[in-house]
Amino acid sequence: MEFDLENPLTGIVEHQPDTIPSLFTSELDHMPCKDFNISIRLESISLILHAQYSGNLDRSVAYLAINYLDRFISKQKLPGEEQFIFDSQTIERAELMILGALKWRMRSITPFSFIHFFLSLFKLQDPLLQHALKARASDIIYKSQHEIKLLKFRPSIVTASALLEASHELFPLQFSSFRNTICSCSYVNNEKLMECGDVMNDMVMDGYDSVIENVSSSHTPVNVLDQHWSSSESDMTTSTVTTGCMRSERDLKRRKISDFCGNKTFQFSQIQHC
Repeated sequence: MEFDLENPLTGIVEHQPDTIPSLFTSELDHMPCKDFNISIRLESISLILHAQYSGNLDRSVAYLAINYLDRFISKQKLPGEEQFIFDSQTIERAELMILGALKWRMRSITPFSFIHFFLSLFKLQDPLLQHALKARASDIIYKSQHEIKLLKFRPSIVTASALLEASHELFPLQFSSFRNTICSCSYVNNEKLMECGDVMNDMVMDGYDSVIENVSSSHTPVNVLDQHWSSSESDMTTSTVTTGCMRSERDLKRRKISDFCGNKTFQFSQIQHC
């Protein structure tokens, strides 16, 4: 049976209401522990992405592989540098070691497992708008896996933060309504939501800044002088204003979220899951 990131529980009908509590209850069991070797993680991710691109694999395959990687290296002490013989017995022992470390929980509960639940709270009537919001939030979730600071947050919190980030980009006029809906959800710890949102917003804005810097670096003194006398001078002014707005946007979004969520923090007991 093909594994679906958005529907990890076996035999569960999508959108069935009584499955939602099970997802929130079980998500801690599918998170990595706090401590692991960062250099090993980076090297392993590089190999996974190389396999994805060379094999033309769907990005969900690489995403799931990195999820297994994070959970494994955070719970299993890896052997030192030594020569491995990749015969059938060695591979079988490695597979059993990985399965044991993951406690045979291979149907990972990830941020994608919660995207339908949170999206349904927004009550968007237009399927095209739903698709656009889901697509942008999914892109942010895929990217968030490479931000190590986000690994400490529950998958559901990552989902909620990604949807808020996407909704602010796509539907700024409806953002306040979406924000209120997320912050009012009984499953959401608003303090963690704000903290995760800050990290995620920095991640997204850093991506914007890198694009802006690449574009800006192409404006040599000669190019700038030429454009100063051309009819496209207004375009440069608009670009400069846009750049400034984008760089100040993260602070505005933080204020918007904290204004509503600051006084509505839900208290959760600290659960040691490793």
